[in-house]
Amino acid sequence: MNRLLTSTIFATGVALAAPALAQTTLPPIDVRQPHPFELGQLRATRRHVDDAPAVVAQPAPAARGRAAAHSSVAAATAPTPVRILEKDNGPTPLQRFDSFGGVSLSNRQMETFARDSLDKSVNLVPGVNALTTGGPRNEQNIYVRGFDRWQVPLTIDGIRVFLPADNRLDFARFMTPDIAEVQIAKGYVSVLEGPGGMGGQINLVTRRPQKEIEAELRTGVEFGRDGTYEGPKTYGFLGTKRDLYYAQVSGSWRELKGWMLPESYRSTANQGWGFRNNSQVYDWNINARIGVTPNATDEYSLSYMRQDGKKGVPFHITDPVASQRYWTWPYWQIQNLYWLSNTKLGDTSYVRTKAYWNKFDNSIISYDDPFLLTQTSTKSFNSRYTDYALGGSVEVGTEIAKVDTLKGMFEYRFDDHGSWQEYFGLNAFGKTGAASGCTANVVCFTQPVTHSQEDTYSAGFENTYRPTKDIDLVQGFSYDWRHLRQAQDFNSSGVLGSLSNPFGVVSYTPKDAHGPNFQGAAIWRYNETDKVYANVSDRMRFPTLFERFSTRFGGATSNPTLSPERAVNIDIGWGSNFAPGSHVQIDVFHSIVRNLIQSVPVPAYGAGVTQSQNVGSGNFWGAEISGDHRVRDDFSIGGNVTIQRRGVYAPYIIGFQPIGVPDLKINLFAGYRPLPNLTLTPSLEINSSRWTSSTQALGGFNLYYRTGAVALVNFQGDWQVTPNIKLTAGVRNLFDQLYKMTDGFPEPGRSMYVGAKATF
Repeated sequence: MNRLLTSTIFATGVALAAPALAQTTLPPIDVRQPHPFELGQLRATRRHVDDAPAVVAQPAPAARGRAAAHSSVAAATAPTPVRILEKDNGPTPLQRFDSFGGVSLSNRQMETFARDSLDKSVNLVPGVNALTTGGPRNEQNIYVRGFDRWQVPLTIDGIRVFLPADNRLDFARFMTPDIAEVQIAKGYVSVLEGPGGMGGQINLVTRRPQKEIEAELRTGVEFGRDGTYEGPKTYGFLGTKRDLYYAQVSGSWRELKGWMLPESYRSTANQGWGFRNNSQVYDWNINARIGVTPNATDEYSLSYMRQDGKKGVPFHITDPVASQRYWTWPYWQIQNLYWLSNTKLGDTSYVRTKAYWNKFDNSIISYDDPFLLTQTSTKSFNSRYTDYALGGSVEVGTEIAKVDTLKGMFEYRFDDHGSWQEYFGLNAFGKTGAASGCTANVVCFTQPVTHSQEDTYSAGFENTYRPTKDIDLVQGFSYDWRHLRQAQDFNSSGVLGSLSNPFGVVSYTPKDAHGPNFQGAAIWRYNETDKVYANVSDRMRFPTLFERFSTRFGGATSNPTLSPERAVNIDIGWGSNFAPGSHVQIDVFHSIVRNLIQSVPVPAYGAGVTQSQNVGSGNFWGAEISGDHRVRDDFSIGGNVTIQRRGVYAPYIIGFQPIGVPDLKINLFAGYRPLPNLTLTPSLEINSSRWTSSTQALGGFNLYYRTGAVALVNFQGDWQVTPNIKLTAGVRNLFDQLYKMTDGFPEPGRSMYVGAKATF
């Protein structure tokens, strides 16, 4: 069965920033460039004194940490300032900025703006946006400067989250209460991060304890626009940190029966007024970790994580029955076991390793009817995926003559994708309908399990030359290659005994792929508060198994020789701390995309059959402006503006337009503290129209059109009852606006929530 899945891997990382004492009213939208200079992860240049949080000295984390761009390897492997868990007894700056235009979003920021999943969180930052409803698969996508989940890898503490079949991640499955930071690289991604960083990278930094005994409990409930109860959410954390070790366990749970449409929505044959059909979700996870810190520079950790969930798939509100997907996801399970280490060698060198095993299992059930009761026709199936991966990497670095830092990396990953499907309207001989002899709601045929296996390698080096203490010049090169061991699929639309279109398991001819990546960067800190920077990268990403081999229910043919896509990303930026507690940053970017993969008609294989080919190209360009200002100690304002344009050449798709990204995006925030323990946080999200597409026109071809613009008002209030207890209440989409981002899938109306948090 050709469908899509999600996986995740959790590992050790740095924790959260402590607040500046009684400065401003909001947690920061913390913007730092994912930096190539430090020890190899998404890293940042030096902080400015004005907005640097309080820090405590801790060993450099096994997941690649942060250090000043101009520091030596010896300094980077010395005790590293690790950000500690934020408390709620004092306000913090609205925004913190650093070099190269990347974004870092802290746990407290996500909590303050009530963003409890990754897809909702990233909408706070410039150059990044997500689709909320997830479309016909109910899988939420994220775009970074116009690049989506295929071109923007997701990592957790530097470990790639990769789905071997199609890599279409559902970002809504990643809950944020246990995430210390969400770090987003835009365009420029260090070659030491491994393959796939064509348009950016998202890294989730997991939380870890910072005190001898540390505990936190959050709980809350959600309500619809009219006060209808939607469900609870709960999170807990318990940890300890000692001189030579630390340990922790945490878990999250949410069970929501769905969400409500705006009051102005008008019913259709597919969707009534009120609750969105089939919009329920259920998720829980548990994380455990133990780490050893034998001295001030070394760290070794072992972690285990498991996450289980299930969800419905809302229906398109206007499509006819023949085009509807009556789907549910009955289980979505992840298990991960991983090792991370960091070891200093002498005064100027280090070595870091990681090794991991992760397993992912999920299922889709398809029905014939919107009541999810009947499975009779060929439209009905039970599809199951079972995947696992093994991998690891080694990174080494050393300082040369105190002005040059050289780093090298080698990474390997093995992926196995297994899938099978249970059919209800198809028998073992490929017969359908009355000829099949199948019984309603009884599995008629279970296909053999098919497997696809790949090895992926990456080797790279990165050099940082510092001609002066205020200038860094970076050069990077890597080479990626992929070895396909096996690729199988099941052709359910074929004919038993046919040579050209066989029914049953199909084994494709393996084809390997490889290619180089190049990049360079420069930053000049021309005074203590201001800097300018520029970077360029030429990166590729390998096509997925889905793009190369999926038959797409008989509508496509394979292309084993499909080449990687490639993008040249250019970014120029400037940042300034123009006053204490205030900052502004401007980025201008341009991406030139080559070898874009498009579906091309191939009449030789039959009417309506397509093949993925490298026939497209594109140009993405735009600008981002971010800023914040402390008006006074109890009042702060800030926000960001993104202007973006995308042009894509797709010669074989009629009227093609790139979907999902608005031309203009504005976020405005404010924080006011009228009483010492009361914080009021209004925010405004403005999005211009964006392209979407409908298949119900032009004889089955997509019809592209623009959605309307939208302005959403949100509000949250926090009452710090005691230094350890906080109460929260808020509302999203205050004015209950009816809008959509994807054809046929309206967004949620007004929703409300209340919650409590206790820390110890």
